[in-house]
This record gives sequence, C-alpha cells and structure tokens, in this order.
Amino acid sequence: MVYQPAAGARDLLPLDVEKKRWIEDRLQQVFHRWGYHRIITSTLERMDTLMAGEAIQRQMVIQLQNGEDDELGLRPELTASIARTVVTRMANTSYPQRLYYNANVFRRTWESRHNRQQEFYQAGVELLGAGGLLANAEVLLLVADCLAALGLRQWHLILGEAGITRSLLSAFPANLQDKVRSAIAHLDRITLDTLPLSDKLRDRARIMLDLRGPSADVLQKVSSLDLDEEQREAVNNLKSLVELLESEKKFPLILDLSLIQTIDYYTGIVFEVVNDTESQARVLGRGGRYDQLLGLYHPQGENIPGIGFGLNIEDLYQLLLSTQQLPQVTPASNWLVVPETQSANAPAFAYAQKLRDSTHLVRVEIDLGGRDADAIRQYARDRSIAQIAWIKADGSPKIESLR
Repeated sequence: MVYQPAAGARDLLPLDVEKKRWIEDRLQQVFHRWGYHRIITSTLERMDTLMAGEAIQRQMVIQLQNGEDDELGLRPELTASIARTVVTRMANTSYPQRLYYNANVFRRTWESRHNRQQEFYQAGVELLGAGGLLANAEVLLLVADCLAALGLRQWHLILGEAGITRSLLSAFPANLQDKVRSAIAHLDRITLDTLPLSDKLRDRARIMLDLRGPSADVLQKVSSLDLDEEQREAVNNLKSLVELLESEKKFPLILDLSLIQTIDYYTGIVFEVVNDTESQARVLGRGGRYDQLLGLYHPQGENIPGIGFGLNIEDLYQLLLSTQQLPQVTPASNWLVVPETQSANAPAFAYAQKLRDSTHLVRVEIDLGGRDADAIRQYARDRSIAQIAWIKADGSPKIESLR
C-alpha cells in the first residue's frame, strides 16, 4: 500500500517551506512596520461562530463532531475567529487594535469534490475599533506596501462599497432584491433582463451592473441616480477615499460598485487585489469593512467597527515563481563538525555549540559517524557546506575550507 495525503491535502517539502517563508517573512515585516501584532486563533471553531456572520456557506465548512455532540468546523477564514476572540478575550482592550495573522484555513469547494485543494494559507490584518476615511486608507495603503515588499508591481485594486450597493438595491421590490443582488454579483445581465421589473427599475439595475471603471466615470454615473441624503453622503465619503488614494499614486484603482457577494458581512468598502501579468486575472487577496460583525459575538451586542484583508499565499507563490526572487535551494549549513575519534565526541559537541552561539545565525551540523574522510568531504560538497572542523580528542580543531 502506498500512503498518500488525504484528498485535498498536501505536504510542503523543505524548499517549498523556504519559498513560503520568504513570502511570509516579508509580509510580517510590513505588518510590524505599520504597528500590527500577531494573533493566533483556534483552528477549530464552533459552527455557530463560523455561521454567525454569514461569511461562508455551511457546505463549504469541513465539519467535525466531538464527543459532546457539538458541531465543530475547521476555520474557513480568519475574520470571524478574530472577531470572536477580541470581544470575548480582549474585552478591556483599548482601540484601535491592529492585529495580523499568518495561518492555514480550510474550505470545501465544488472543485474539492474532485480531490482539489482544501487547505490554504493566508496572511492578513484586521484593524478594529476605527471607522472612517483614515482607517480605510490605512488598510488599502498597507496592501500596497505588502505587494511592494514582495517586488510585485503589475497589479491593481478593485474597490467597491457594499453599503452603497445594498442601499441602491432598496429601490427594488423586496421579493426581487435578492435576485437582483445575485444577478449583479454574478454580472448576469440575462437574468436582469428577464426579471419582472418596470422599465425605470430595469434601467437602474443595468446602471448598477455597469458601475465599474475609472473612478471619475463611476462616481459620475452613481451620482446621476436618484439618491437620498444618506446615499449622497456615502458616495461623497467614497469620493474622498478615492481622492486620497489617487494622490498617493501607489496603485491603479478600478471602482466597481457591482463588487458584492451573494452572502457576506461587509458593510462598507470592499476590495480585491488583482494581478495584471497573466492572460487570466488572478485574485491575490480580498478585504473590506465589517462594522456589525463584532456585535454578533459581543455579550452586550456592542458593535465595534472593523476592516481587514487577507492575501492568498499560494497565489502570491505562483506569481513569484516566474520572478526568480524565491529561494532556489534550501539554506546550506555553514559548518560540519567531525569528531576524529570516539574520545573527541564531547569536545566536538562543545565546539559545535560554540559556533552556534554566534550573535548571528550559524548553521552547524555534527557528523554522526560511519563514513571515512573522503565520504565526509563528499557529503559536505553535496550539501554546499562551506567548512569542516575536524576535532581532536583534546578539543583542538583543524579547519578545512571547501570553497
């Protein structure tokens, strides 16, 4: 019998891990520079926690059963877990809280039924306890810093506003709003044309479907709709954010007020990070504002504003493979320490430890015996080890350089 990973799972070999860590380390440095602190939440969550925000469909969660008949699931995303943790474990904290994560998530998709991947890696942030222009701008500019740290230049940001889009849907009959929303979310013009709508509402639906493109054009189109005072204020807030982002000139921006999902917890801006280097666009990450999610977990139902994003490590990995930036080999050891005789074993370990105690990272291996000097030298060359320290019984070393 040949043992294989479970369907949808995979193993990462040492070189794969080096490449993954190269990405994660650079993202972590950016998070630190912006004042974010790492949080680690449970891989297992109660199903009611995962379902509370309606961020994901139940059939996408990989479910488990414990001995007490509690419904448990592997986390399909991190925001709900972090929201739960903050309101239950950090009740006396001061805001804003800047948190970041680097973790695996698990999702069952349609492709997963055909043994496609079910475990994914994500890195992202949650900025909690702050709303408004500056918080929105911080998160979007942080995204730009992350991709710049990875050396990625050819990408753009698609920016929507879930609150505005939902508000515009309120003009449609209540029994048709979900169908109109679904059609817009899937860019389904045919369904819009077949729904029992008046000519005025059908024109409105078509305009909503086409609210995508250069920011000035989209803002002009949405302003031409019959807006109430609250909607005009939301559009003006979006315009202020766009102006701030465009003044920074960090990335190309596409405004898309059709950018909504059929089920989500976003209440304000939503966005996707999309690369420009392939014939088929690749979504590198997503995010948005969720000002009512934390209230679902809060003991007193208190709403705490939040905004965040998650970047897909696998998609970044695939994109970076062609740039030759990722490590091409696993790091070589700096030293191979060899006891020349059995009585030199203890001195060899002591000498190796002395090397390892350097203020900077020094990789040191101990030869474990069973081969002659020529085989030891060949092993060191095969592993690109720079130096061999031959240790005598009195602890004195003989240094041999292989370069």
